[in-house]
Amino acid sequence: MKLIRFGEPGHERPGIVDPSGAIRALGALVDDISGEHLSRAALGRIAAVDPDSLPVVPPHVRIGPCVATVRNFISVGLNYVDHALESNAPIPPEPVLFNKLTSCVSGPDDPIVLMKGSEKTDWEVEVAMVIGEPAYLADEAEALSAVAGFCVCHDVSEREFQLERGGQWMKGKSGPTYGPLGPWLVTPDELDVGNLDLWLDVNGQRMQTGNTARMIFSFAKIVSYISRFMKLMPGDVITTGTPRGVGMAMNPPRFLKAGDVVTLGVTGLGQQRQSVVPHRTV
Repeated sequence: MKLIRFGEPGHERPGIVDPSGAIRALGALVDDISGEHLSRAALGRIAAVDPDSLPVVPPHVRIGPCVATVRNFISVGLNYVDHALESNAPIPPEPVLFNKLTSCVSGPDDPIVLMKGSEKTDWEVEVAMVIGEPAYLADEAEALSAVAGFCVCHDVSEREFQLERGGQWMKGKSGPTYGPLGPWLVTPDELDVGNLDLWLDVNGQRMQTGNTARMIFSFAKIVSYISRFMKLMPGDVITTGTPRGVGMAMNPPRFLKAGDVVTLGVTGLGQQRQSVVPHRTV
């Protein structure tokens, strides 16, 4: 299934994408695509409904973040071999964890609003997991049973704030609009998660290409590892790292500026498009 949320910011409604690509409204079944509706049982009830029986949503509606009320937004850094090498960082022996604050979450095609004073806002295409079942001390073999679905994440990153302001990566990772999610939340049965292509363009120029086969730590390993330290709960989002091609690794470095357009996508998960705009109160 491809689950989706549509409508104006703060007023999104739940939907499902039918085989033709049309959005069908799910409001008669669930009030939103949120943690309480992401368990295996809840997803099974949605899957049992014939999409043709649901109302069609008019085209050109705004698409919101594919999951509502994100509880925790956990990120894995340096998780692709080629990105660790381009960052002049050693291959990590354990997953590198940091947080994005949930106030950064935005829709897949909403503008990226530059943080005040930003000179080094960078791009990172990633695959994110959304948790559907509680997971604590999960064995790697069972870890993916806790995952409701996967989605595209743009881990927008202000590198000066992240790396040059005294520690705590989240300072450069959590600006409003710095965490686009979606367009779809895709259930695992539709994907070969070990072989997903990722790509990102800036102004039509290809910057990043990669494949999840190049991840240092697998999706299952990541869920199992994180669950050693905290109890993952339905609605939590885990974004899993980016391939090579980020702006800070270029010579000279290149960063986003107002007027740029970023497009990115992942096999089976859809694509995003964001215009970059100057700082404003969001």
